[in-house]
Amino acid sequence: MPSVSNVNPDASVLLVQLSDSHLFAEEGTALLGMNTRASLQRVIELVREQQPRIDLVLATGDLSQDGTLESYQQFRDMTRAIGAPARWIPGNHDEPQIMAQAAVHSDLLEPVVDIGNWRITLLDSAVPGSVPGYLQDQQLQLLAQALSEAPNRHHLVCLHHHPVSIGCAWMEPIGLRNPEALFAVLDRFPQARALLWGHVHQEIDRECNGLRLLASPSTCIQFAPGSEDFQVSEQAPGYRWLRLHADGRLETGVERLRDFAFTVDYGSNGY
Repeated sequence: MPSVSNVNPDASVLLVQLSDSHLFAEEGTALLGMNTRASLQRVIELVREQQPRIDLVLATGDLSQDGTLESYQQFRDMTRAIGAPARWIPGNHDEPQIMAQAAVHSDLLEPVVDIGNWRITLLDSAVPGSVPGYLQDQQLQLLAQALSEAPNRHHLVCLHHHPVSIGCAWMEPIGLRNPEALFAVLDRFPQARALLWGHVHQEIDRECNGLRLLASPSTCIQFAPGSEDFQVSEQAPGYRWLRLHADGRLETGVERLRDFAFTVDYGSNGY
């Protein structure tokens, strides 16, 4: 099983989640008025300033907006500055085959990684040509196998699409279409500690039946919590950090850019 080396099983580990960067091949291209490459660069600089020792970076989908090889290569080059191993999963805006080209000769797309006393499983919930997500049987089997083969580890499971209602009416139809299948697997394994996702461009931190449920900001535009219709929030881009302790405890928080000014342009190319 792939593992991140030089991490003592008795030590805590620090993860950073970067999500929904929506990069374009062209450097100055904007999404709803925001230059996504510039905002990602500022978030990376904030990560480097605040988190001096990072054990793993998780990129939880929609790395690209246009699905180009150049956008993925740009993401890989930019995040290399963090100086930590990384794992990627695709979102609904991504092109998995192109993403795989950008990740060649790397372990960026390895779906299971052991780090410290934890196992992290990254599931592909993207469906080609579809905005909503779905976990195919192969993905559910991957999860069950990863959990069953490491009963003494604590487990963090990642995907792109939200598996629970987040209180945004317009996002209800575009989440994970078979969440009951996901939770049917997770409910069988008490070592599952947390579920982490992207897609929703906002911060969520809940608990259900002993399982921590976490969603995180985008490194670009944010969606307004509780909105009925599509609405962009004025909140600044950010990232999530997760401290995973050897005894199964999980500490986490969200950090956002300071002094960030942005005016949404609903008339530009849309989300």
